[in-house]
Amino acid sequence: MDSLSEVLLSVQGLYKSYGSVRAVRGISFRVQRASVFTILGPNGAGKTTTLEILEGIRAADAGEIELFGHKTRRVTERMKQRMGVLLQDGNFEPYLKVREVLSLFSCFFERALPVDEVLERVALTSKTGALVRTLSGGQRQRLAVGVALINDPELIFLDEPTTGLDPQARRNLWRIFQELQDAGKTVILTTHYMEEAEALSDHVCIMDHGTIIAEGSPEELARGLGQDSIIEFELPHMEAAALAPLREFGSAVEHRNGSVVIHAPKLTEAMSGLLSWARAHGIALTNLAVRQPNLEDVFLSLTGRRLRE
Repeated sequence: MDSLSEVLLSVQGLYKSYGSVRAVRGISFRVQRASVFTILGPNGAGKTTTLEILEGIRAADAGEIELFGHKTRRVTERMKQRMGVLLQDGNFEPYLKVREVLSLFSCFFERALPVDEVLERVALTSKTGALVRTLSGGQRQRLAVGVALINDPELIFLDEPTTGLDPQARRNLWRIFQELQDAGKTVILTTHYMEEAEALSDHVCIMDHGTIIAEGSPEELARGLGQDSIIEFELPHMEAAALAPLREFGSAVEHRNGSVVIHAPKLTEAMSGLLSWARAHGIALTNLAVRQPNLEDVFLSLTGRRLRE
C-alpha cells in the first residue's frame, strides 16, 4: 500500500506549543487507507495533542495536513462529517439510556447510520434501554465506540480506547476494531499497551517528547534490534556486580524493576551459561521466559526506559 492514491492522511512539519512547552515538534507521517495506524508513547509524548489537531479540536502552530485529498492548515467542519472520534473520557450523561445517547449524537451529522445497526456492531443490543450509569467499564467503552461510528466515518480516531479495561473487555474491543478495518475503515489509534499495538497495527509511530523517534510495522521495528533472543526472569534483589558473569552470554544485560533481561545472540549457549550461573549462586529463575524482541524492547532501546515508567 505505497501509492499516493491510497494515502488518506498526510501530515508535514506539525508543531504545537502551550506557552514554553513544545508539545509537538515538527512531526511528519502518512496514513494509508484501510489501515490501523498507531501512535505509541508515554504520557506527555504529544499523542493526544496530535490527535486533537487532526480531529479539528485544536489548531496547529505550523504545519500542513492533507486529508481526504485536500490540503489544509486546520481540519474543516466538512472533513469532520467524515470522521469519528473516541475521546479518552466520553463522560456521557449518566441518566441517559444507551439508545438515547446514540440518537443524540446521530443528530450532529448530516448522515447517520440506524441506531439499531450501531448497537449490533458494538454488541449493546441487549442494553438499548439501560442507563449509562448502570453499564460496566467495557460496555461504556463500546458505547463510546458506537458514538464514534454513528456517522459511518471513513477515518476513526481512538484515543487510549482500552485503558483501565480488563483483558476480556479489551479483546472485545480489539475484535470491533479489526472488523472496522476489514470493512475498509481507517483507524488512528493511541495506546499505552504494547500488546495492543502489536496485535492491531499495520504501522506504528513511536513518539517521545513531541517527536517521532521511530516508525514502521511492528515486525520491522522489532527486526531493527537484530536477531537476539530475549531471556527474562524475575530477580528482585541482586547487586549489579553479581550479574557481571552473565555478560559473557548476552550482547546486553539489564536489571530493571526486579527483572533481569538478557539479549542473547546464541540462545543455547546463553541458557546453558545462565543455568550454571543460577546453580552456582543458589538462585531460582522465577518466571523464566524466552521470547523474540517486541515493541517494548524497541521503546526501551530508543529511550532508555519502558513505556509505562
